[in-house]
Amino acid sequence: MIEEYEFGRIVVNGKVYFSDVIIHPDGVEEGWWREEGHRVTMRDIDIIVQLNPEAVVFGNGTSRRVRVDREVRKYFESRGVDVFEDDSHSAVKIFESLIRSGKRAVLAIHLTC
Repeated sequence: MIEEYEFGRIVVNGKVYFSDVIIHPDGVEEGWWREEGHRVTMRDIDIIVQLNPEAVVFGNGTSRRVRVDREVRKYFESRGVDVFEDDSHSAVKIFESLIRSGKRAVLAIHLTC
């Protein structure tokens, strides 16, 4: 699924993306933009909720600049959804491991800082 990730660029199923994306077993949602840039709030997760994941992985950028609000984490956890947050390189590995184990996982990834 994810063939390559490097700062500012990710390759998924042969297609190159240069802006933040949401990756899931059925495809890629392009241009994931957060209202507050480096902060994930409840307003930023609608598409993730619609995907009905068992696990959500947030790739916070190579320098971990993106922060996920506690409210977002609590929302998913209260519904039995596992939540992971890590630098984007590690987040890709976590996501791929979850997918290999058969989990319906979603990766919301910030490609740069």
